[in-house]
Amino acid sequence: MIARRALLTGLAGIALAGGAWSAGAYRGTMAGAEARIARRSSVIETRAGALEYAVAGHGPPLMMIHGTGGGFDQGLLFAHGLLEAGFRIVAPSRFGYLGSGFPDDASPARQADVLVDLLDHLGLQRIAVAGGSAGALTAAEFARRHPDRCAHLILIVPAANLMGRDPVAFTALQRVAVERVLTSDPLFWGFATLAPQMLLRTLLATDPALLDRVSPEERRRADLIREGLMPISRKVEGLRNDGFWAGTPTQTAFETITRPTLILSCEDDLFGTADTARQLAGRIPDARLVVYPDGGHIWLGHDADLTREIGTFIIAATRP
Repeated sequence: MIARRALLTGLAGIALAGGAWSAGAYRGTMAGAEARIARRSSVIETRAGALEYAVAGHGPPLMMIHGTGGGFDQGLLFAHGLLEAGFRIVAPSRFGYLGSGFPDDASPARQADVLVDLLDHLGLQRIAVAGGSAGALTAAEFARRHPDRCAHLILIVPAANLMGRDPVAFTALQRVAVERVLTSDPLFWGFATLAPQMLLRTLLATDPALLDRVSPEERRRADLIREGLMPISRKVEGLRNDGFWAGTPTQTAFETITRPTLILSCEDDLFGTADTARQLAGRIPDARLVVYPDGGHIWLGHDADLTREIGTFIIAATRP
């Protein structure tokens, strides 16, 4: 509740400070955001329309499915450590994000089916699949619906409604305020610029106090995640879709997943994914569960740990 009041206060502050914004700084941020996502991805036509993706690296393939507010670039960022560890990273943009289309059926199950088209296009028969935050629902559906194409399943800070509770529920007034900011590049830029720590707490569900306890590299990673939310206007349909599916009691039959599964979360994730991770570990047969004591929703301070855990898990699960 305190975080929500802070968010509304911050939004009011943005409105009051609007006249003081620097048009040049805003244009520079937008230019940087567009440059970041330009010329790094490809687009194919699938059974559900356009699908954007990027591929980086060489070695065993791993698909990293981004979370809310992301795109292929966030997937590459989430998998940066794995890329350096020698994996070939495939990073799609989910429905409604950046260059991917938004079909009538934009469910995680439908997205999982479309990812098979991407594997066919890339000539990949089987691949390890990881999903972060809202992307975990798509990853789980991929493993459940296409076990012959999924080598391993990794669920990272999984955002799912398993207990009839929306972890990011807002009041009607809060929804209006958030909707306004999340559909406007200038307003979102103002929010991110004037209240970066509030953004970290409310939208990325991570205690800003952690920034003082982690390495400069981890602080930079947090900055990159925040910066990567721009341009927010090219993610509106995806954001709304994630809000619906993360808040709706999930119907995914996790008990039927047969692929080796690793689930990771942080105890202090303000979206409560540690409890979700434990629930999933109890429902997915033989799943391995790792919960770090801190790190929030972006596992701040634990990226190297998470990378090592995933790499070890894949190697161990691959052995006869």
